[in-house]
Amino acid sequence: MQVKHGPFLTWAMVALTLTTGMVEAVSFLVLGPVFTAVQTGTMLLLSFALAGVAGLSTAPCLASLAGFTVGAVLSARFESRSQVRGRRWFREALLAEGLVLAVAAAVAWWVERHGESPAGRHHMVTGLVGLAMGIRNVSTLRVGVPGMPTTVTTRAFTALIGGSPLAVDARIASGAGHQVRRAASVAAMFAGGLAGAWLLHDGRFSAAVVLLATAVIVVAIALSFTLVPRERTSEAG
Repeated sequence: MQVKHGPFLTWAMVALTLTTGMVEAVSFLVLGPVFTAVQTGTMLLLSFALAGVAGLSTAPCLASLAGFTVGAVLSARFESRSQVRGRRWFREALLAEGLVLAVAAAVAWWVERHGESPAGRHHMVTGLVGLAMGIRNVSTLRVGVPGMPTTVTTRAFTALIGGSPLAVDARIASGAGHQVRRAASVAAMFAGGLAGAWLLHDGRFSAAVVLLATAVIVVAIALSFTLVPRERTSEAG
């Protein structure tokens, strides 16, 4: 059943998209190069590494894919059961994601800064962050806020263009509400990546600090669901 999404859930998705940009800044600039939320990028980097491209390694890609797979499987199983029992699965999924990100931040305290060759601890952090992003992708997919996937912006950006006066594609939903969500999603991803890169640049902050900040944001979003009137989602009970 399709239901209307309230403003709080929409802005929660914007905040989660922001944290995706921050997480991927850590993943690409410190742990990899690798991606942990955007697995399209990981697949491509893995294929490039297998082709022998200099500077790329299969290890971080495989760690990311493994962690993401485990996170997605556990999240799907948990959220399905939680929904049947009438529990607020989205809040619980966010709490689980934030906890895993906090653990990743703790492990990352001993990770060397960008420029050092990735070691076992790098891959461990990559796997943990990938696990958190696997949880994220399943939970936000189940919520189903149109134009706000939180971990990819290609479709949101495409819909933003297609639904604009420049294109006027009849198959793409138009209207101010849709366009605002799409624009906010794209802007949040850019802002998160910019913020993450700035925080890491020239050693301003460590990867652990950035990951801990994302964990705090995610947990804050989860807890805030208990302070606002309940908003229904496409599947949440």
